[in-house]
Amino acid sequence: MRRVRKRLGLTQSEFSRRIDVPLDTIRNWEQGRRRPTGAAKALLKVLDKAPESALAALD
Repeated sequence: MRRVRKRLGLTQSEFSRRIDVPLDTIRNWEQGRRRPTGAAKALLKVLDKAPESALAALD
């Protein structure tokens, strides 16, 4: 998760806004306290494979 965000050159706050997930959730994922599930997990997989296209679709 952190790898995807950093590859996109986004801060946690920016990433949170772009994918419409609370900042605390992003922090919990990155610190290993929680794992993404459901739609969030699917979105992160797409962001990993085609980050620019996925972010463009979210805008």
